[in-house]
Amino acid sequence: MAGVAGVTEASELYIGLGGGGAADGPRQALVLKRANRHGLIAGATGTGKTVTLQGLAESFSAAGVPVFVADVKGDLSGLAMAGSPTGKLHDIFAKRAADIGQTDWIYRDCPVVFWDLFGQQGHPVRTTISEMGPLLLARLMGLNEVQEGVLAIAFRVADEQGMLLLDLGDLQAMLAWCADNADDLTTRYGNVSKATVGTIQRQLLTLETQGGDHFFGEPALDIMDMIRLDDNGRGYVNILAADKLMASPKLYATFLLWLLAEMFETLPEVGDPDKPKLVFFFDEAHLLFEDAPPALQDKIEQVVRLIRSKGVGVYFVTQNPIDIPEDVAGQLGNRVQHALRAFTPRDQKAVKAAAETFRPNPKVDVAREITELRVGEALVSVLMADGAPSPVERTLIRAPGSRVGPLEPKERAIIQSISPVAGKYDEAVDRESAEELIAAKRDQAIAAAEAAKAEAEADKLAAIQAKEDAKRKAAEEKERLRTEAAAKREAAKPGLAEKMVQSAARSAATSIGRQIAGRAGASLIRGILGSLFK
Repeated sequence: MAGVAGVTEASELYIGLGGGGAADGPRQALVLKRANRHGLIAGATGTGKTVTLQGLAESFSAAGVPVFVADVKGDLSGLAMAGSPTGKLHDIFAKRAADIGQTDWIYRDCPVVFWDLFGQQGHPVRTTISEMGPLLLARLMGLNEVQEGVLAIAFRVADEQGMLLLDLGDLQAMLAWCADNADDLTTRYGNVSKATVGTIQRQLLTLETQGGDHFFGEPALDIMDMIRLDDNGRGYVNILAADKLMASPKLYATFLLWLLAEMFETLPEVGDPDKPKLVFFFDEAHLLFEDAPPALQDKIEQVVRLIRSKGVGVYFVTQNPIDIPEDVAGQLGNRVQHALRAFTPRDQKAVKAAAETFRPNPKVDVAREITELRVGEALVSVLMADGAPSPVERTLIRAPGSRVGPLEPKERAIIQSISPVAGKYDEAVDRESAEELIAAKRDQAIAAAEAAKAEAEADKLAAIQAKEDAKRKAAEEKERLRTEAAAKREAAKPGLAEKMVQSAARSAATSIGRQIAGRAGASLIRGILGSLFK
């Protein structure tokens, strides 16, 4: 069947036919003006929750309401393509449409934007460490109060020093800096131990291996890119590929909570609009609340309660309704309950709890029928135009018009190539932030230390050189004086000619002396002998 584009001008969304699908059963419809009062789709595996979710997403899109869905199994990607009469479920859906009088049932697609935290099956979804904040990060890493306190100090110091925390590298560098300056920080903010910082660093490493490094960074997601209409006025269905993400349940839960918080902080107050600005469908919703500390559960409850006034509807999809905390469940006015099993005490508790949440209907024994529902049937109670819940009805759910089942990779690639945000988020950007600034400061400190060391070495070498120069000059002066003395002595010695004259003179004098001495001696001897012989 051919698809029909355009916005459905209606004040309500058809869900199905009450009375178990009987021809005279009451028509079950979700009032658009009350669609921001949140809802619950629950039921055991294989009871039709995904088809119900798909049908509601189609209806919201056709009414000009953007939708966000977490696609846990990959099945919801089929929203991007029209169903086919050759599909294996065509006969079932055609019969169902005929049974409930769905005369306008046709196959048609929805405008879709694919998202993926890992950037493999859709546009990457990123946020910054600063936007996530220490509370959600601590939840994501499972930190205790002491560790969360140290993490908060790291955020505080980063803010004070004007350092942007964009990705995991920034936070790791900031924590390392805190460890290096633990003594100073302890004095100012409280105890900061290197052991605690080391524990947080190990948790960050674990988060990184789970894919957290893909989630944190830039360009960060602009929430308004999820609130778009196509050229025909239909709301875009934003499909998050969550099949791989489910291997990191804490990352999945934290991302969903962050998304809600961002919506709450970004969107203006609108009260109760004629139709929601955006509708969320959170599959495997129990992951939001598992192992969540009381402070975090309080935050979830607060966001769910207050985001209604922003025109945002939140629909939790889970197998067991008791997985949703009572404080949150109390905010869910629109309920679609598929079959539950009552094999275990926990199952029986869930059945009882589910039965007690519906407005009674004398014609419906909820506790009994909730275990007897066929595939495609559900117990439905929605808020009426006056805000009161409708009596519960056993309802045969309308058939979807889009493909039931996943897209082929080639089909997904084509849809992504014509996306209104194509090219905006696909390439990561790494601008100057805490990691680079701390590295620059470290390099400057190293350079300054090396310069100081070099200067000290230079001063030492200069002193040694001066000492050597002094020794050399003293030796040279000593040698000069010795040379001068030797020269003077040499100068005082007679020359060769003079020596020859002196030698000749000495020889002559010696000869003369001898002659004189000989004559004198002989005369003297003669005199003496003469006197003896007189």
